[in-house]
Amino acid sequence: MKGIEFIQENGKTVKAVIDLRVHKALFDEIFTRYQAEKSNSNSTVHTHSEGHIADNVSGNHHKIAQKAIEEARTYLGTQHVMGGVSRNGLDCSGLTHVAFKEAGIDLSRDSRSQAVSGVDVSIDNVEAGDLVFFATGSDPNRISHVGIITKTGSSRDDLEFIHTSTSRGVVEEPLFRYEYWQKAYRHARRVISPLA
Repeated sequence: MKGIEFIQENGKTVKAVIDLRVHKALFDEIFTRYQAEKSNSNSTVHTHSEGHIADNVSGNHHKIAQKAIEEARTYLGTQHVMGGVSRNGLDCSGLTHVAFKEAGIDLSRDSRSQAVSGVDVSIDNVEAGDLVFFATGSDPNRISHVGIITKTGSSRDDLEFIHTSTSRGVVEEPLFRYEYWQKAYRHARRVISPLA
């Protein structure tokens, strides 16, 4: 099958290598099912250095999301510093990294890696705690910015997010207030397990 390579040992298929450029939706579905099965058989919290979904049977999505958002808000007004991850300054992925770390989820450090963590979610179905990604540079396909949804509502106009602006530092504001963010927006990801 195109995009899937089956590896065999002693005449038996032992694994399949999936090309995510061809079968990204399939991988997301399989990974979500795997996480659900793992969550059902495991009551402890696990975090993954690659930034995958965290299993958390004992907690719940809302509490984890709120913990991450509350931590992010403690950085409001902090200046933008490329590569920063402290109260002296941080960048966009630094903010998401420290906020989710406080909530028990170990996200990768850069926005492009975070952009493939968890599972895709439609902008019309985002929840507080979901990540939103943008391409702000000259390449419209290169993710270069990330923020955290902090407020939802009945329409896209109600959406708010917290992120690190290069000129204003950490701010919380309506997601689509400015045409700049409307044009730069690419997709959203849910890094908190739906079973949490």
